[in-house]
Amino acid sequence: MPSHRTAFAIASLIAFAACSTAAQPIRQQTADDAVATVGGARITLGEVDARALTVPAANFGNLPLAQALYEARRAVLDEMIGNRLIDADAKVRGVDRDALVQQEITAKVTQPTDLDVADWYKANQARVQGATIEQVAAPIRSLLVQERTAAARRAYVDRLRASTAVAISLDPPRVAVSDGGRPSKGPTKAPVQIIEFSDFECPFCFRVNPTVAQVLSTYGDRIRLVYRHLPLPNHPNARPAAEAAACANEQGKFWEYHDRLFADQSKLAAADLKKHAADLGLDAGKFNACVETRRFQKDVDADMDAAQLLGVSGTPHFFINGRPLSGAQPLESFKEIIDEELARK
Repeated sequence: MPSHRTAFAIASLIAFAACSTAAQPIRQQTADDAVATVGGARITLGEVDARALTVPAANFGNLPLAQALYEARRAVLDEMIGNRLIDADAKVRGVDRDALVQQEITAKVTQPTDLDVADWYKANQARVQGATIEQVAAPIRSLLVQERTAAARRAYVDRLRASTAVAISLDPPRVAVSDGGRPSKGPTKAPVQIIEFSDFECPFCFRVNPTVAQVLSTYGDRIRLVYRHLPLPNHPNARPAAEAAACANEQGKFWEYHDRLFADQSKLAAADLKKHAADLGLDAGKFNACVETRRFQKDVDADMDAAQLLGVSGTPHFFINGRPLSGAQPLESFKEIIDEELARK
């Protein structure tokens, strides 16, 4: 799966339509500030903005302005870093840069076959909007070539980065997000705090749940995870499930109950919620009274209000040290941000 920034670049290549810890204040970076170093050589924000500020805003969809600006800057910065590494490699080898690019990138790109084009066409019917394969074969082929070229370039640049000191200090946008006193895993003073807004009936939340478990397993006590509720109005069982989970938390069993709900999203009816509690050994009388009186209705309301103020309208939505990450993203997307945050520490 392409990275968040690569996805924007791919989307702009073909005109097809595409489911819906407060950070410490930092000094605003200026044009003369270094936002990366490659082998000790500086790249300044001014150099990056000379190109980043010319990128069409449409490339970034409905992203907030601050996030769109960061994505534009980061994409340009990554390209500049790659170019400097390739230039340095050409100098070390004593070969022409174009010849090196041909050898390490272009020659490793296989041309798409008619079957490749047909497979892409079948897998992306919503994006082609009824066009025939004959009408879109050429742009699909071009898109596949560009994707493969970008992948070959990334692989080459990654090899170069492994042997060269590269540091990125471009400041990402952050928002102040409270944990709301909600259930958490991991040390309070962990260097990375992830606040998750989620919905027990959301299929994308179900999909990302194993990925979140992978994140916790990978980083251990360097991560603190906080769960906040955002039951969506189109999921009728989500609100009762959220309040029931809060009742389970009252008896110290939030995460066990959380895992039980995500284990089978077809079992979120009122009787199911009570059975889950009984199966987990909770005091049934106290749990049932808690659910029936909606003791934690206000807590769920508070989470929903907080999400609205933060501009969160869908689930799952994560804030990693205040940096937003939306949707059922793969492990690599979490690692990209977490690794950068740990490097900053």
